[in-house]
Amino acid sequence: MNREEIQDIQRKIGTEPDGFWGPKSIAACQRYLRSLIPAPNPWPESDQRSLTAFFGEAGDESQLVNLPAPEWMTYEGVKVKTIRCNRRVADSLERVLVKVSEIEGFQPIVYDGCYNNRPMRGGNLPSLHARGAAIDLCADTNGNLTAWPVAARMPFAVMECFAREGWLSAGAFWGRDAMHMQATR
Repeated sequence: MNREEIQDIQRKIGTEPDGFWGPKSIAACQRYLRSLIPAPNPWPESDQRSLTAFFGEAGDESQLVNLPAPEWMTYEGVKVKTIRCNRRVADSLERVLVKVSEIEGFQPIVYDGCYNNRPMRGGNLPSLHARGAAIDLCADTNGNLTAWPVAARMPFAVMECFAREGWLSAGAFWGRDAMHMQATR
């Protein structure tokens, strides 16, 4: 993002709009997004025991449903028909995607996956994708090692839509991997 876009986010989160994304901006951003999360938070903690109790075993496809994809969602230039996700996140994810499409200046978003029975990057524990409880969007400009918001392009308004449903944005909470949104605390 450019300096002006970062300053716009800083104004929104209540920190000095200097265009520098450092520790104060990161903390203010996380506070702001947490303030949007419903109380009580509908999602489990991110430890494997809590995830299994809430979403079921990783790779258990009996927990999955096919959510109709919005008209604007594509994957490699082809319209996406369905999103395979955990039944426990389907209604929430559908509400998020409707809200995302209502963002002023909305640009169609590329879908990069929800359910994928795989381990977390760089580890051997199951990914949230292995439970269908995470979604990746616009990976081409929001990759795993791309710093948000300095280099990654995930719109802050998209993160706000997810936060209002209790989802965490990796870009805001880990500073990278801005494509990744997950239904955990």
